This record gives sequence, structure tokens and C-alpha cells, in this order.
Amino acid sequence: MLGVILCGGDSTRMGRDKGLIPVAAQTWAGIAAEKMATLGIPVLVSVNARQLPHYAQVFALNRLIPDDPTLSLKGPLAGLLSVHAAYPTEDLFVLACDLPLMDSVLLKDLYLRWKQNTDTQAYLYTTDGEPEPLCAIYTAPGLALITHLYYTDRLLRHSMKYALDQLIVDSQPMPKDKIKCFENFNYPGAAY
Repeated sequence: MLGVILCGGDSTRMGRDKGLIPVAAQTWAGIAAEKMATLGIPVLVSVNARQLPHYAQVFALNRLIPDDPTLSLKGPLAGLLSVHAAYPTEDLFVLACDLPLMDSVLLKDLYLRWKQNTDTQAYLYTTDGEPEPLCAIYTAPGLALITHLYYTDRLLRHSMKYALDQLIVDSQPMPKDKIKCFENFNYPGAAY
């Protein structure tokens, strides 16, 4: 398994790159990577091509995975499938950089669910019945299926939620006391 910090968005609403927002001596992407690293797995950072030189100042170049330019996708799905293309046999544990309140306990819980179940293609939490796709585990076979659907023009929508609809998913309701962990920050002044 590999941890993947998703940073490849345009951050248009925030007005600046969310993954590089500083917090003390760290960045949002760095904080997310540290939380993921507590699981004892290697952690990569998914970025778009424009971000690569900026993130190379914060992370080792071999930890950065730019979006595959041959994919006509945008957003988190582009990052997810790009990392899958680079590491097709690895299950991927993704965490969006704009979830700075994420609790490491929730990450560990997902990780333990993944270790106990072999027939599932994705593991995630739900809030009010809706999936939380940006803190989730996607297995290599599940990602291979999504990739196949994409290349055969059968991935009708290019959203994470639609991709999840194609998979066998182990979903668990978010504990009420942890809902704040999934608050993402998209606007200036909304930083925690």
C-alpha cells in the first residue's frame, strides 16, 4: 500500500495552492503526509504539472507524481489514476491536502479495515449517507477496473463519486464526534 496526498487541484476558490499553505513550519500537504506516514507506509504526493517545481522545494522529487498528461481528466480522479498508472500493483490510501483537521485515528481505522477484508475494492467513510472519497483506500484491482472503464469510454462521469459507484465499497458512517475531520477549506479566511 502507498499513501497518496492529493494536491493537484487548481485551488481557484482559495486563490492559492492549498497544499502549500503554511502552518507553523509545515504546509497542509506536509501535515497530511505526516499523518499518513504514521501508518508506516510510503507516502507520495499527487500534483499537476504546474505545481511540480513548487512542490519539489518541499518534497523530494521521487515522492511527487504529476498528473498523466494523456488522461483527459481533471481533479482528484486524474491524480488517483495517474498514481495508479505509475504503481499499478499497489493499493492507494488517498487523503486530500485540504482536510487539515483529519484525525490520524480515522486513518488507522480505515487501514485496519483494509487489512481485514480482501474482497472489497474501496474503503471509506460516509457522512449523511454520502461517501467521503478523498480520505479512502482504493485497491489495485478496483483502480484497474476504473482505468479500464475510462479507456473503453464507459466511465460516463469523471467524478470520484461516480467511480466509487462502479466498485465494491466497504463504507462506514462517520462517527458523529469526527465529522469536523472532513471539513475541507476552500476559501481565504476559512483556514483553520
